[in-house]
Parts: sequence; C-alpha cells; structure tokens
Amino acid sequence: MSDTPYPIDLDSIRGAFPPGIEAPPLLVDFAAWLKGRPWGSVGCFSLQGQFSDHAPIVDGSPLRDRFSLFMRLPDGSAVGGWYGAGLDRDNPPIVGLGSEGDYELLAPSLDGLLAKLTSQQFDKAWSDLKPHDEVEPQTVELAQWLAGQPAGDKPACDDGALELPDFRGFVEKWSRDREDYWANHRLMAELGWRLAAHLPRGKKPWDQTRFEIAIVGAQYQARVLSNGPQPFEEAASIESLLRDLREQMRRAQPELGLWYTMHFGLHADGRIMPNFEYDLRPTIDGEPAKLSEAQADLARAPRPERWVPKWLV
Repeated sequence: MSDTPYPIDLDSIRGAFPPGIEAPPLLVDFAAWLKGRPWGSVGCFSLQGQFSDHAPIVDGSPLRDRFSLFMRLPDGSAVGGWYGAGLDRDNPPIVGLGSEGDYELLAPSLDGLLAKLTSQQFDKAWSDLKPHDEVEPQTVELAQWLAGQPAGDKPACDDGALELPDFRGFVEKWSRDREDYWANHRLMAELGWRLAAHLPRGKKPWDQTRFEIAIVGAQYQARVLSNGPQPFEEAASIESLLRDLREQMRRAQPELGLWYTMHFGLHADGRIMPNFEYDLRPTIDGEPAKLSEAQADLARAPRPERWVPKWLV
C-alpha cells in the first residue's frame, strides 16, 4: 500500500468546476505537492473531479453548477466546493457528500480543508480524511508546505469565528423537493400507468422493477432489468413519452443539454424515481450509440465546453 501513489486527474478536476470558475491555484499546487506521495499519507482519497450527477445526492444533475467536487473517498463519498446562494464563488466552503447520507460542511474554504488535513480534525464519518494506519503520515510535511504558501492562500486561523451556512439543511430540503417533484410529475405518472403490468410483486417501499432507457438522436432502446436487460412489450408505446420528457428537461435547464440514458425504478405504488446520465456513451442494439446522432443532439442542445464528454468532441 505504501508504494501506491495518490490518483490525481487534474483534467477531470478542472472540468468539474462550474462554467466560468477555474480550479484555484492552491488546489492545483496541492495536486503537484501530493503527486507521487504514498496513498493514505495525508488521507485516504483520490484527487479526481466528478459532477454532482454521480455524487451521493438525490437527482444531482440539476446541481452541476452548485458544486466543484474534486476529491473522492474509497466509500464513494465526494468532497468539494459548494456554491450556494450568497456564498463566495471565488472561495466557497468545502462540503462532504457522504455515501451513507452524511452531509457536512467540512471547512469554510479550501485552505481551511488543507489545514484540517494537517491536524486530522475529522469525526468518525469522515475518518477517510485522516492518514491510513498502515502508512507513515506526511501531515507535518503538508503543514510545512502550507506555511510556505502566499499570504492570501494561507489557512484561516479561526474557522470557528465564521458563520457557516446549513449545508445539511440544504441537501435534505433538495432531496425532499426532488422526490416530491418526480412523485407528482405528470409524465412520470403516465409512465407508471403504462408500465402497470411490471409493478413489483412485493409491497415493501424498496421493492421495485428497474428499467433502462437510451435515447441518442433518432436511436432509442428500452430494457427492463430482469435477469439481465430484456426487451419488453410496452417499449415502443412509451418512446414518445420519454422523448417529451427529454425535451421538457432540456427546456428547463438548457445548459445540461440532452441526457442519453435514464434509469428508473417502478415502485409498487406506481411511483417512479429516475436518474439521468448525460456523459457516458450508451450501447444500443449491442453497439455504441452512433456518434453522428449524438453530435446532432449536441448541435440542437449545446452545452458549455467543459460539460461536453470527450468521446463526443
């Protein structure tokens, strides 16, 4: 383990920041300092960017411009900047989106987070941000490096003196609102009605029948995930409904563009909770989706440059 260096992907980090906001020099310099050091020596994480779509938060796609997630933990948790209402977009607070529902404001700023790494000031839920027991810690070296940073980048001396916003409250309200939004969405209600033959037999809240939809330009594929992806009788009849949903979502948040894949679970009460994939190239009829069809989607629904997946450029 001590020979394994930290995984670092600066391109993905830069791409994870909202359009118009660049990765701060302190983060880039920290990545350079960390490069080649043993994984776990200042915490158990990788420096890799990701969108809120893939973070542990309900329906995270619409929140892409509210986060700059630059750190991943082994359990799937994510750490990064939060651009909430009234917050400093040049120096946002750093938050954790925990895979087990731990949503916490970890530090008032990036320099504050790095200072906490040196002093290991994290509770049990965020123990992965402490050095690994089997690796020689390098937190003293990190503290020395931080002390040598320009005055404007040095950690704040008294984080506790700042009034910090209620991040957990924000996430909990967002989750409730999105669950209600989809539970009362007209197209979701109609989709549930058309797929009534596939309602799960169990009545427990977690019982569900899973579906996967792929739409790329004129291409379309719908599968029920039962003993592997399978075609189902109603697939053709729900295509227009799903395309209407795709267009409605594009109009509501045009900078996201058009999604390519939709996964959803059909619950026993007919409720549907979807999630959407905007970046991965789906497979349709056993082949990667046609590039020409994806490019036609992009031309019709353009995105900010950093939100265009590499396979589509």
